[in-house]
Amino acid sequence: MGFFAGLNLETYDRQYSDRELARRIAAYFRPQARRLSLVALLVILLSVLNAALPVLVGRVVDALGEQPTLGAIVLIGIGMLILGVAHWGFNWARRSLTLRAVGDVVLQLREHAVRAAAEHDLSFYDQFSSGRILSRITSDTNDFGQLVVILTDVIAQVFQATLLGIILFRIELRMAWLMVAFLPVVFGFAIGFRGLARRVTRRGMQAMADVNAAIKETVSGIAIAKNFRQEHNIYATFDQANRMSYQVNVRRGLVLSLVFPILNGMSGVFIAILVYAGGQAIGEGLITAGAWYLFLLSLDNFMFPIMNLSSFWAQIQSGLAAAERVFALIDADPNVVQIDSRVIERLKGEIRFEHVYFRYREGEPVLEDFNLTIHAGETVALVGHTGAGKSSVAKLIARFYEFQAGSLIVDGCDVRTFDLVSYRRQLGIVSQIPFLFSGTVAENIRYAAPGISDTYILHLARQIGDGEWLETLPDGLDTQVGERGNRLSMGQRQLVALMRVLVQRPSIFILDEATASIDPFTEWQIQQALNLILQRATSILIAHRLSTVKAADRIVVMQKGAIIEEGRHDQLLARGGHYADLYNTYFRHQSLAYVEKARDLLRVD
Repeated sequence: MGFFAGLNLETYDRQYSDRELARRIAAYFRPQARRLSLVALLVILLSVLNAALPVLVGRVVDALGEQPTLGAIVLIGIGMLILGVAHWGFNWARRSLTLRAVGDVVLQLREHAVRAAAEHDLSFYDQFSSGRILSRITSDTNDFGQLVVILTDVIAQVFQATLLGIILFRIELRMAWLMVAFLPVVFGFAIGFRGLARRVTRRGMQAMADVNAAIKETVSGIAIAKNFRQEHNIYATFDQANRMSYQVNVRRGLVLSLVFPILNGMSGVFIAILVYAGGQAIGEGLITAGAWYLFLLSLDNFMFPIMNLSSFWAQIQSGLAAAERVFALIDADPNVVQIDSRVIERLKGEIRFEHVYFRYREGEPVLEDFNLTIHAGETVALVGHTGAGKSSVAKLIARFYEFQAGSLIVDGCDVRTFDLVSYRRQLGIVSQIPFLFSGTVAENIRYAAPGISDTYILHLARQIGDGEWLETLPDGLDTQVGERGNRLSMGQRQLVALMRVLVQRPSIFILDEATASIDPFTEWQIQQALNLILQRATSILIAHRLSTVKAADRIVVMQKGAIIEEGRHDQLLARGGHYADLYNTYFRHQSLAYVEKARDLLRVD
């Protein structure tokens, strides 16, 4: 295990028994019962054809020793042709049906995996790389699909081996029993190989997940890397993960490639013993040369599926390891737990924190015995230094994280009793760095309200600075925003994000205001958009602009997870407390009086 110590393991990973995995896999294939039944029928027919081929060849060998007629030779040729065409047709039909069934199952499994990934709370993504999660949804589900193709091959091999075993017993009983004596050795090796194959396969998948995570982080952070001329470092990070994956998967390949050479060596020794025993039987007149040849030919066809069954252990373990990783993602326990699922239509927006304790990590408290009441329709600005707990309050209201003790009451009800989907439909959230999806401005605005028309969007847009911000967009609402909105300025992104909330008409609005510098005209437009939202919702503003702070009904000043001051802007300034210090440090330079005084000083100089 020392070699694998550098690989990153996810704490939500779990080990499933083969029986439990089989039960879960069977549940996914139950809707494919009709197709799989046809596959099973075709497998039986193929097994019969494969078993009939050596029998036909044995009859040919006997017939050649009896001076066959032209008619007999023609019949034998036609029989071989029919067997060959039938084998090709049945095999094509089997694989076609199998691939369709596998495609449907992988489709459903990926849907479940993506749904599980989407429903996990934000703390899940704080702990685990999205690149590794992506690897489970793409690579591992694909490996799981290959497992099913392998299993159909295994079933075919089992039927074929069973039919050929019956034929071998009918040809020569003593040699058949000698053959059976060899089987425990083969299966014993396969069973012993099982655990090692599962382990190295799981490690190989983890290494590949690290490569995917490195690639995703590299692509996402390419602009920062170029800004600081660190292209060589991102390559080095990827190269390290890639080399680790290479080494792990080479070892995996070496382990898995041991199966066939060992089985072939064992089979060679055993066939040599049977050839010697068969020669002795011919010399004693116990069997004919044709029967002996039929036995050897049937034995070769019998041993091949037996060895395949043993070697399939490696591929089966690969598929089971893939299934295990996908099921672990689906089954990962949520940190945010609802105790009921009450569907809500429309919230008033009254919020109460009662003796709430919250931490992200053990031993690092963020909120301790926190109490706060926000009245319905009220606009509250949270201010304080970085790490004061402002964003944590907003995240708890949104149920992105679970608090450890206390109560969070919304409209008189415990927030944990709500259906999360219907509850979050009542929330409008704008993060500090607004995220836009690739597409047009209109598509991003109607993201949470897909039914609204362009006419309605334009109507709302014109209420913000008379719609002049739309004129700065080259194609208006049809302007492509680019990946993460990188074709728009920060101010334009904020306006689009605010419009997205405005058309949603939320009951509770949460704004983690950006600190980026923008021109006064854009700030005025943003404030107009904010005012449209604030007059319709209970609002929690994590404020960094003086204009936003002054617009609040109440300012809550936080320090180290506690509320130390509350009041309006003028009241708090008059007290000369912590808010006054924050104002002089962060907000004062944004005020009109400060700007005019600075301008007058410059004129005097």
